[in-house]
Amino acid sequence: MRVPLDPVLLDIGRFPHVLERKDSEKGKEEAEEEHGEQGSVCGRWLRRVCPCCCPRPSHDDITDILVKPGEIEGPDGEKPGTAGSELHEVLLTVQSVDLMASQSGENRREHHTDRFRSDDLIVRRGQTFLMWVTLSRPFRQDADKLHLELKTGKLPTVAKGTHVIIPLVEELADDRWEAAVVKQVDKKIMLSVNSSPTAAIGRYRIAVETNNGSGTAVSRHDSASDIFLLFNPWCEDDSVFMDSEKERQEYVLNDVGRIYYGTQNQIGVRTWCYGQFNSGILAACVYLLEKSATPPSGWSDPINVVRVISAMINSSDDGGVLVGNWSGDYTGGTSPTTWSGSVEILKQYHEGGGASVRFGQCWVFGGVFTTVLRCLGIPSRTVTNFSSAHDTDVSLTTDVYLDENMDPIDELNRDSIWNFHVWNDCWMARPDLPPGNGGWQAVDSTPQETSQGTYCCGPASLAAIRNGQVFLKHDSPFVFAEVNSDKIYWQRKADGTFGQIFSEKNLVGHFISTKAVGSDERHDITDLYKHAEGLEEERIAVETACSYGSKSKAFSSSLARDVSLEVTMDGDGPRMGADADLSVTLRNSSSEPRTLTLNSTAAVMYYTGVLKATVRKDVTDVELQPGEERCLEWSLDYELYRDQLVDQAALMLTLSGRVKQTQQVLATQFSFRLRTPDLVIKPIGAAVVGEKMAVQISFTNPLPQVLKAVTFHLEGLGLLSARKIRYGDIGSRASVSLTEQLTPSLPGARKLLASLDCRQLTQVHGVADITVLQK
Repeated sequence: MRVPLDPVLLDIGRFPHVLERKDSEKGKEEAEEEHGEQGSVCGRWLRRVCPCCCPRPSHDDITDILVKPGEIEGPDGEKPGTAGSELHEVLLTVQSVDLMASQSGENRREHHTDRFRSDDLIVRRGQTFLMWVTLSRPFRQDADKLHLELKTGKLPTVAKGTHVIIPLVEELADDRWEAAVVKQVDKKIMLSVNSSPTAAIGRYRIAVETNNGSGTAVSRHDSASDIFLLFNPWCEDDSVFMDSEKERQEYVLNDVGRIYYGTQNQIGVRTWCYGQFNSGILAACVYLLEKSATPPSGWSDPINVVRVISAMINSSDDGGVLVGNWSGDYTGGTSPTTWSGSVEILKQYHEGGGASVRFGQCWVFGGVFTTVLRCLGIPSRTVTNFSSAHDTDVSLTTDVYLDENMDPIDELNRDSIWNFHVWNDCWMARPDLPPGNGGWQAVDSTPQETSQGTYCCGPASLAAIRNGQVFLKHDSPFVFAEVNSDKIYWQRKADGTFGQIFSEKNLVGHFISTKAVGSDERHDITDLYKHAEGLEEERIAVETACSYGSKSKAFSSSLARDVSLEVTMDGDGPRMGADADLSVTLRNSSSEPRTLTLNSTAAVMYYTGVLKATVRKDVTDVELQPGEERCLEWSLDYELYRDQLVDQAALMLTLSGRVKQTQQVLATQFSFRLRTPDLVIKPIGAAVVGEKMAVQISFTNPLPQVLKAVTFHLEGLGLLSARKIRYGDIGSRASVSLTEQLTPSLPGARKLLASLDCRQLTQVHGVADITVLQK
């Protein structure tokens, strides 16, 4: 077992006559003190000659003593006598340090850290905090000197800002580490300590060093007195400063949020417990930074920190928090749709010594990322992009390759359009970019493509993405393609080359959503990512971006098209367990008849846009009269898809065709999901802190088949820790209910989350609002 080094040991060799006191020597010291006067005189002489062999007793102090070399011998080399002042009577030592770390105390309230369920001192940089130091005698400002030392990381260095020496001054400045005495009561002094707004965040070890004419003393390190320093959105000099208090309350202090999923026509929502203030979560977040093996000196820059965290949330190349799994087989782990919060995931990772948690998908990565960023003090939000492109070749286009018969060439179609994709926005200044690119930045921890050799993404300025300035770091081309790429169809020619036959300009990046500030409503932030479709500014942004891509000449043809194709559905769309019905509308805007052959392919797919299996193919001949609009009803029987579905119950209808008279190509892909029922949660009785209450959970199986090995999961911040309930089988179309007991631990508005997991049905969840009264 590796024994941690006492920081004082690192000073041996740096300072003369460093004395290390061991607790095991206390008995010897006390016996020596009780020896006669002659023993005391000899003992004092020996202590001056050889302090490491005969240490000075210090009663209750917590100080290591550094004796000045000049005190060992007189100017003529004589040994000191017994007359004159005695060392331990004049040397100033530290007996105790009180960081005033109480959760309800002034420090924690003023730093907006009073919601952390921890007894540690948690403060934000660029702001003062108070502490008491009890000394061996009253502090004399004219004769005594005192300073603080903070150290973080394995090799703290003054030059790199990881070893901070805090001087005692008369008046504090705003932009630096300093301390001042603001109150003195006999042997106790209260210090006001100011931190630099550019300091590295993380866990610091604190020491107090005193000095006067008799020598120097340094307080010993106590891990219980470590200080956690966070980013400070309330400080104007911090690069994560956010000037709206309502937004700070939402994006830093709110520990429950909403995450959107589904398709652009069927937007679903689930509640997520971020839980950044829960016991153990701050320690887990700092552990994540430490495990990244990046130097703590880089943790002062939020740009660097979010890139590190982006990489560490996934496990693809650095043993991070979550293992991504989109296969549908979650043997040996937890189905991603089962998770309803970040707390259980981060605790399992930390307490397991950094063993990656199985399994996650994009909304789980996004939820955990928000937790870590808010915990460390960086304003952040979880964002969902519907019809989100995944560009694999930096072309900034989404490419579809067809053969001579207009059928997709699967081995070439590496790009995809996800039904939805979840990532994060975080707020910070960007001094590394031209002015105007600060504010919201896109970051993504889902492992899709590497960035400088690591699976991470961002921060990419939303302002840069909106204007197509993909040459600005970090990873702007990838994010731009996700929200604003054109979809281009290529057909193979007889000679094996490909030609562009069709393009869709407004298919990607719709209803970009996040939770609204101060409410549970959906807030559409699409306009922050892109100009409105159809505006000249939007086309300029696309052309600007594509000019830096690998297919810079791949712009769509401007030839007129007089036949249009559109797919729609009624209401919220098809429901799980029933036939899926869609409408295909064809319009002929010309004054002449048009004839075409329409090819349709229905496939089950993962929500990432990757196809799993084709379940139906059709060919339909259509004749359109001048000016005619015709609606074709399309239906997919439940029996065709029931055994093929994977997570999110997503399907895609691909339509393609060519107009005989004009050779115009028609092509579109329409993705949709089968709606699943919600869990209904009903509180029973009053909710009071410390008193048991009950909740009833109800569910109806929508499928004409038995659900096997059903498991319910419950979680609620301040209500109960994550709980798993193995229910068993639920019959075809059957309704069930179960009652669970819980004891609330925190007052106020709370949310209880529930989810259902089984092989046949996923993405089933529910939420109940519960107001807990103080006892």
